[in-house]
Amino acid sequence: MPVTRRRLIMISAALAVLPAAARAATGTARLWTGQALGARASIRLDHPDGAAIAARVMGEIDRLENILSLYRPESALARLNREGHLAHPPFELLECLSLAGAVHRASGGRFDPTVQPLWALWAEAAAGGGRPDAKAVERVRAKADWTKVELDAAMITLKPGMALTLNGIGQGYVGDRVAALLEAEGLTDILIDTGELRALGGRPDGGEWPVRLETGERLALRQRALATSAPLGTTFDQAGHDGHILDPATGMPVRASWKSVSISAPSAAISDALATAACLMPDREAILAMTGHFAGARLEAAA
Repeated sequence: MPVTRRRLIMISAALAVLPAAARAATGTARLWTGQALGARASIRLDHPDGAAIAARVMGEIDRLENILSLYRPESALARLNREGHLAHPPFELLECLSLAGAVHRASGGRFDPTVQPLWALWAEAAAGGGRPDAKAVERVRAKADWTKVELDAAMITLKPGMALTLNGIGQGYVGDRVAALLEAEGLTDILIDTGELRALGGRPDGGEWPVRLETGERLALRQRALATSAPLGTTFDQAGHDGHILDPATGMPVRASWKSVSISAPSAAISDALATAACLMPDREAILAMTGHFAGARLEAAA
């Protein structure tokens, strides 16, 4: 879940039991800021108990980082990668990996959480100002295979040399969990931006949440999540040629024709993973075939 490139996480929500006009009259909207997912977090809540709810949101994000993050040495995911097995894994890790597995199957293996050693190989080479040699790429690529991950409630087991990443799904999953927490607190009209967007209800002052896609198209968001992936949105090299999305079939940065792909779905985790996988698809028909496996998933833009 490499979210250090995110500069701002924004969460906006309003009390469900009051109409928009009444909420505006209460003047309870407040803004809290802090750190979450390696980025500055902004939480705007229209609720008399907003401070306490904001604290619970931040606490939930911190809890999820302790499970899903690659950048906390004692997170459940980091321990699994280090030790090759994890007994009695947390429910959230199992759920997130199960969703990742569903997208792996629907994408014909293009979305594969086992590319983490490849990603580390490319990152290490880039830090030294170069690219990994072909033999090293092939040696590491040969160990990437989601079908060899043993996943159940009692134990997650990896083959030697394997490691997992939740890049491309973790940020969306956190957005889904935060949305569930806010709904349980009695809030609606929620917009959560953890790198992917998750909207429940509309704007507190009325209407839907307006979103401008990277393609320039505009989208009105309500009761849906939206994710956009770009192969060259983050690159290993300063020249901007080697993108961060790796093809598990070749071990190389994807050479797709897409500058960006935007996909919406009821789940932010699913839209996140589908948008990532779509960057490896050869054409719109392949993307549509993949999204067709998930109820409510929709290709919004690809260019």
